[in-house]
Amino acid sequence: MTRRDAKKAWDFLDEYRGKFFEGRWPNVKTMFHISVMRYPDNDCFKAFSPKTVSFTYAEAEKKIREISYYLLSLGVKKGDKIAVSGKNSPEWALSYLAIIYSGCIVVPLDIQLKDSEMETLLRFGDVSCLFIDHDRIKGIDADGSLGLKEKISLEPCNDGYKYVLDLNGEERDGFESRSDEVAAILFTSGTTGTPKGVMLTNENLVADCYLGQGNITFYPDDVFYAILPIHHSYTMLAVMFESFSVGACTVFGKKLVISQILKELREGKVTQFLAVPMLFNKMIAALMAGVREKGIIVYGLIRFLMGLSGVVKKISGVNIGKKMFPFLLKKLSLENIRTCICGGGPLPASTFKMFNQLGVNFVQGYGLTETSPVTHLNPTYAYIESSVGKALPECQVKIVDPDSDGNGVIYIKGPMVMKGYYKNEEATREVLSDDGWLNTGDVGHEDSAHYLYLTGRAKSVIVTEGGKNVFPEEIEDHFQLYDDIEQICIIGYLIDRAMKAEGIRAVIYPSEKARKNYPDENALKARMDEIISEVNRDLQSYKKITKVDITSSPLPMTSTKKIKRNEVVSLFAD
Repeated sequence: MTRRDAKKAWDFLDEYRGKFFEGRWPNVKTMFHISVMRYPDNDCFKAFSPKTVSFTYAEAEKKIREISYYLLSLGVKKGDKIAVSGKNSPEWALSYLAIIYSGCIVVPLDIQLKDSEMETLLRFGDVSCLFIDHDRIKGIDADGSLGLKEKISLEPCNDGYKYVLDLNGEERDGFESRSDEVAAILFTSGTTGTPKGVMLTNENLVADCYLGQGNITFYPDDVFYAILPIHHSYTMLAVMFESFSVGACTVFGKKLVISQILKELREGKVTQFLAVPMLFNKMIAALMAGVREKGIIVYGLIRFLMGLSGVVKKISGVNIGKKMFPFLLKKLSLENIRTCICGGGPLPASTFKMFNQLGVNFVQGYGLTETSPVTHLNPTYAYIESSVGKALPECQVKIVDPDSDGNGVIYIKGPMVMKGYYKNEEATREVLSDDGWLNTGDVGHEDSAHYLYLTGRAKSVIVTEGGKNVFPEEIEDHFQLYDDIEQICIIGYLIDRAMKAEGIRAVIYPSEKARKNYPDENALKARMDEIISEVNRDLQSYKKITKVDITSSPLPMTSTKKIKRNEVVSLFAD
């Protein structure tokens, strides 16, 4: 919304309240159905690989209902748990919504899990049916010990398994779910480190979806791009839910490969591009490297004009960058992009700034699975590069036990906060108070305008010899634009066992470019040491890196491209 807009993005729901739903928010099923009524002929779900598949809202709901009829014919009951796991696709989205339409609970699972890991979660989650990619369907529950009613393929097949788009059954009404009832259970590492099933209600998901539009505006002619794994709350809510809440389209991408991404951005005429810092950093670094190749004069001129564009936009709100730099935006397939949103981790302010200078409305946000996930988002008209955003409407924040710099543990309260962890009351009590405050496990501070600034994760803090707290993320941010480093993980190492004092250690996986340019092991180490020295010069004395490890193997990562810090700590334990 603009600063002058008094009307809220969700005010249109008043027209449907009392006719299609009661109370403040509709459930997920009704939210989708309202968009079908408003925009039946708009494109809803689309994919280009391996072939073009497209559904309008009317076509999507027809197929969703048919899949739900089939599930009901299997004898599923209200509240039964049904899992969906696979690469991003229209079939994934249709299955997800069909589960909701039947009155069951969705359990989205990471397709990158091993068979045994997935079976553990299926068993713990009491899952009765499974939608899954065809190449994984035989390996899951091969012995039948899970007692699944059905395994359904998300891809065409001819070996006895049913393909989701071929499903149908006798027409019948699904079970209705109240807003306060659970709609989805998402497995996450959670705020206390071990995998847990986050129970998100219909209200959690619907409220978070609409309240997010208090900080940013979406339109029915927008096209969202789902390139990050859709089982993850970020893509599921901020892409799929946001798109269908306003009658927009979601284009599904399957591979995190830059060339494929650029092709699909252009082919799909994407206007809303949501991704993680790693992807945006790579895109801007590649673009600016190409500009440098034009020579120092051209590079200097472009950077001067970018700076001018950024100042004009920041002061006046007038975006001149898109008219000044169409040739650069086209190289990144961003010529149609209206907004880029970064989430899932800290982003260098320089990346944030450069995208805005080029004419892209680039903002970042914050949240976690336990908050559905969005709690903060920078408004495009009033962004702050060093902040992860402004609190959404109805989202309360408090900073507990702040230090001398004002940084403390971030607590969140609001309609987006989870119901709790599935079958784990003890873990729920550890992070969720009786009056609804969630301990995020993150550390940071908030300014008077309710913009949030992150410092790091409380559980990853390093305590130095002088008693100072150092957050690894603060240091890692300094390395994000060095293209000689593919991955870096900052961890602590004991320098005084009795006092439990720690030093700062960097574990580095050099980029392919660096390994080519410095094939000799000593030369590669010298280059990494050079970068460390450059960064150390900008760090306070107690934050300086004093130990470096170079690894020849990639560091373990999650499917959303976050380094698994605990595993790195274990691998490099002294």
